[in-house]
Amino acid sequence: MTLLATLLWPFLALSLLLGTGIGWLAGLPRTRAARWGAIALAVAACVTCGLAASGTVGGRAGFWIEGSAMLLGAYLVGAALAAGVTHRAGSRP
Repeated sequence: MTLLATLLWPFLALSLLLGTGIGWLAGLPRTRAARWGAIALAVAACVTCGLAASGTVGGRAGFWIEGSAMLLGAYLVGAALAAGVTHRAGSRP
């Protein structure tokens, strides 16, 4: 996983920046469908992290699963942090 992070660090940084931008613009989910979409993304991140951690998939497919787990995780962290910041900044009187 460390080797993968050293190879994909530019994409991890871009994923984090993209998630930050989208979270800043969109904010927290307000509708029921948006909440279910956020839950589905969180479940997808947990499933890919679980597959990557278990090591059940090897080879090229395992590389893609580990890479997607890292990139999706970075995107979701950036989006959640930016949405939380904009939510707190907007709730002040």
